Amino acid sequence: MRRKTKVKRNSSKPKMVLRLPDLEHAKSAVLNSLTSNEGRRSYCHAIDEFVDWYCSEPRLAFNRTVVLRYRNYLEERRLAPGTVNLRLSVVRRLAYEASDCGLLSADLAAGFGASTAFGRLAFDWGIG
Repeated sequence: MRRKTKVKRNSSKPKMVLRLPDLEHAKSAVLNSLTSNEGRRSYCHAIDEFVDWYCSEPRLAFNRTVVLRYRNYLEERRLAPGTVNLRLSVVRRLAYEASDCGLLSADLAAGFGASTAFGRLAFDWGIG
């Protein structure tokens, strides 16, 4: 009689670093969740801009620090506060979708919450 042996499956851990294919997958998930064509266009533009910036900057992980650096980049461009908030909310949505798809650690995605960059931004601009 043969004894059955358990085979351990290599469960894939969510990543801390997102590469371009991961970002494109998360982008598709975000855009597919939107119903408005104008919303898709706006989100697509904001995601593409973030991905271009993210891929051009050397970094170790897709985390809260990256969002803060991106916020600083947007502020240096002297964008309107509403535009900055929109771009940051798109990045947050991208992180949540990446987490839902198993591409990003849920702990990291949770770090992208509203208190991450938005509270300070509202205070800095006198709107909070």
